Amino acid sequence: MVKYTRLWETMKKKGISQYRLITYYKVSAGQIGRLKKNMHVSTHTLEMLCNILQCPVEDIVEIELDGIPEKKPAKSSTKSVQRTRERKSKSEK
Repeated sequence: MVKYTRLWETMKKKGISQYRLITYYKVSAGQIGRLKKNMHVSTHTLEMLCNILQCPVEDIVEIELDGIPEKKPAKSSTKSVQRTRERKSKSEK
């Protein structure tokens, strides 16, 4: 999950408001809305915010990793294993 909590904290530290982003730096209100909702934005938007705030991307965005379910090993049937063994033994003769 993408989180922009760090953006709001960085903006507060730097003294830059959402209003200033929109009026002075021409960041669209739609992009601000997407950031507020932790939705995906383009790398162009992230780069623009980094330049405006003079900070690395880590001060703007945080990625929270989803848990990845473990992949279960495929079950092999006893018959297919037995057939493979029989083929090998025949080819060795």
